This record gives sequence, C-alpha cells and structure tokens, in this order.
Amino acid sequence: MQASAVSAPARPIADIDAVAARARPTGVDELDRVLGGGLVPGAVVLLAGEPGVGKSTLLLAVAHHAARADAPALIVSGEESTAQVRLRAGRMNALSPYLFLAAENDLGALLGHVDAVSPGLLVVDSVQTFAHPDVEGAPGGVTQIREVTGALIRIAKERALPVVLVGHVTKDGGIAGPRLLEHLVDVVLSFEGDRHTSLRMVRAVKNRFGATDEVGCFALTEDGIVGLTDPSGLFLSAGGRSPAPGTCVTVALEGRRPLVAEVQALVVATGANFPRRAVTGMESARVSMLAAVLEKQAGVILSNQEIYASTVGGVTLAEPAVDLAVVLALAGSAAARPLPDGMCACGEVGLAGDVRPVTGLPRRVAEAARLGFTHLLVPQQPVQQRDLPAGVATTPVRNVFEALHQAGVSPRQRR
Repeated sequence: MQASAVSAPARPIADIDAVAARARPTGVDELDRVLGGGLVPGAVVLLAGEPGVGKSTLLLAVAHHAARADAPALIVSGEESTAQVRLRAGRMNALSPYLFLAAENDLGALLGHVDAVSPGLLVVDSVQTFAHPDVEGAPGGVTQIREVTGALIRIAKERALPVVLVGHVTKDGGIAGPRLLEHLVDVVLSFEGDRHTSLRMVRAVKNRFGATDEVGCFALTEDGIVGLTDPSGLFLSAGGRSPAPGTCVTVALEGRRPLVAEVQALVVATGANFPRRAVTGMESARVSMLAAVLEKQAGVILSNQEIYASTVGGVTLAEPAVDLAVVLALAGSAAARPLPDGMCACGEVGLAGDVRPVTGLPRRVAEAARLGFTHLLVPQQPVQQRDLPAGVATTPVRNVFEALHQAGVSPRQRR
C-alpha cells in the first residue's frame, strides 16, 4: 500500500505542548469532580441515563456556565422544542445572551448551526434522535448512531470543541445503541437516580482524561439541579445517632467519597411456609445471604421471619462493606433492641461469619467522626492509629458474634 500525506509531522514527545489537553472547569463543581477537573478541548462526552432523570437539566446548567462572549454555548435538541428548553432555563435562572438553542433532527442542519454560532461547547440531546442525510435507516439505528457520532467526533477534534452527547439507556440499564458508541467517545458518564427522590449521582464509566473512581452528587429540584458537596446527611433518618431497633449506620465509599448512610431492617414473625423478603436500595440476594449467616453463625432465628430491609434517602448500597450494618440492623430488629447511641459499623461479612477488611478505613472513620459518631465497629485489619481521627473509638471485631455482642443485640444478651 502506498503511503499517503500526513496531517502533521511526527515530533519528539517532549516537544509537544500539553496545554491543549488540560481540562477547563465547567462551573458545576460536582461534575468537574467526576470529569477530573472539567472538559478537555476536543473531548467527546457521552452522558447516559434513564428518561426523566435530569440529564437535560444538568447539561443546561453546564451550558449556562460555559456561555460567554468569545465562546458561546450551543444546545441542539432533537427531542424538545426550543420553547420547552427556554421554559426550563427560565425556572433555573439560566438565561444568557451567549447560550444558543436549536431544535433539529438532521446532522447536516446541526453542523450548519455549529458553523453559524462557532460555540465553545456543543450539547447534542440526544444522539439517538439525529440522522445522517447520506446514510439509510431510521434515527437510533446502529448505522445511523455510528455515522452521526463519527461526524461529531471529527468536528470536535478539528475545532478543539468539547461536545457532550446525551444517550438513552435500555430497560436493563445499558446504553442504547451499538457498543461501538462507548468506544468512540472519550468519556462515558452514567447519570443515576430514582425519580421518586431528589438524589442524583454521576459516575464515570470511562474517562480518557482522568480517574473513574469519583462520584458527583446532585439534588434535582423544581428550580433546577444543585450540586451536593456534603450529601451524607441525606441518607440518615431523624434519629441517626440515637437509633431505633432495626437501624444501623454505615459508611460506604462511592468512588473515593465516603457517604454515611443508614440501613433499616424490620423482622416480623409469620406463619407462612415461605417468609417474605423485601429489599430496597440493596441487593436482595445478599441480604438473604446475610440473614442465613446470622442464623447459622450467631443463633438469630430468621428462617421463619419476614424480612424487610431498606436504605434511607434513596441511596443504593452495593458495596460489601455495608454487610456488617445489615447484620446488626437485622439482629437489632429481631431482638427489639437499638444499637448504642453514636455507633456505626462497616465490614464485609463472609459465609463463615467472619468480618473481613475493607478499603479506605481511615476515610470512613474520619467521615463518621465528622458527622458526630463516636463508636465504630470495624474489621480487624492493619491500620496505623495516627491515621484515625481523635475523639472516636474503633472496636475491631473478628466475626458477627463479636459484633452482635459489642452492639448489645446478641440473642444471648439481656437488658
């Protein structure tokens, strides 16, 4: 094959200026946390989430902050009219003379708007609604999505223009369209949240410019979306530090961010042959496993009891480090005894009833202490005392039997 002309000569790596690849803040701090500082010029970001979760609202806030005289922001919507977006912007107080709106479904028209406005940020809502005029097939098809995305990536790289694409998700939570879509873009963000609560979370699934272990927290309100720099208080009930029977506070890690959250359990006697297990905010199979471990290893009879378990504030806890809190909440409800005031727990529980080490223990202890908790049940693991904050006591436990005894909810204890 004959060599073709090069776009630019190859240079020594040390001679290449890296300034062009540095992130620029979006003005939305929680989003910048996930992106690794902001948007990189020429980066293509895919933001995916369920319908109605608040994707368009978040990106309207980002575009409002990005809009300025020398580099206006452009939102091209394939799903809403400009009047609908204008109404939302009015509620959010996001009206800027440098924020431009257009409603299109044709890729050629979209590129025409880009030429006319010369934006510093382009938001395409959503990529599945646009069609390439030279490609057969309906919008949202595999070929159309591939060609539309490819064209937007080319214009992003040529103009050093950051582009944010909104993506739909399927019923099972995956990003709609070909898997190639995720490989083509530079950053894939997942926007999560329960439409029945105000909490929203943004996670990085892929990030060529930064880490993927950060989480941004937001509250979606009638007036827009607000970043939550300290969301832990949302996940505690009114009696968080003075718990009722069947409640236990834990510290989960969402990325590198510690979140203090409360687990609630209700154990009810029943005559049914197959007692009910209902779980919200946690993995149902894991809660059932922990109930079995509790019965086998600590003598808490739960096989003939109905079990209801939930988290507070709509948070989802999937980390194994919350196991110990689930065990203590179940035992507390079964014994009808609350945990001591100011106590919380974190640790993974094995099938043998052992409490296993968790990552980031000093950060978890520090966050619990900051919110006023004074006593933590933790696994036995090597931790330097100087890494733990003053004013909080940590009690290492080897197994669930020791944990129940320390918490005062063992079936052998009486008060």
